[in-house]
Amino acid sequence: MFAVNARALIERERDGITELVLQTRVKPNEPEGLELPGGRLELFEPILTGLRREIYEETGLTDVRVIGEETRMDSLGTGAYYEVECIQPFAVFQTLAGPVDCTGAYFLCQADGPLLPNGDASKNVHWRSVDEIRQMMEQDPAQFAGVDRVGIQFYLAQRNIKRRVID
Repeated sequence: MFAVNARALIERERDGITELVLQTRVKPNEPEGLELPGGRLELFEPILTGLRREIYEETGLTDVRVIGEETRMDSLGTGAYYEVECIQPFAVFQTLAGPVDCTGAYFLCQADGPLLPNGDASKNVHWRSVDEIRQMMEQDPAQFAGVDRVGIQFYLAQRNIKRRVID
């Protein structure tokens, strides 16, 4: 089986602190781990439609703004044999080994509204400071689900690069 995923790095600023939404993955026959909202796209489902669907199912958030959404282009209505959409994601990933062969994209998002405590195949949905996530990653990266571990590390590295450029 091959899957295509859309995953969200949902940020918010609160009292000068950047936070991300994390949740605990709870799927049968899979280890629990902290992960980002997101998941598998349905057949021919537009990327951002699937991203918003997954975010809603897992967190309850409905007012989701995708950073870079303005880059989206598609060939709908052009009479092309294939209808295609393109959008600039934050990062792209591919599994190189593991139980599921998949590829996908991470999108930076912002959202408002209350979080569900438990969602579809997730529990303990919450905001966590980026600094705390960095410490958790340094102390025990295995507490994060395998599909998101490197995505979170990539996000943290990009924040470090951005911080150095600003300083």
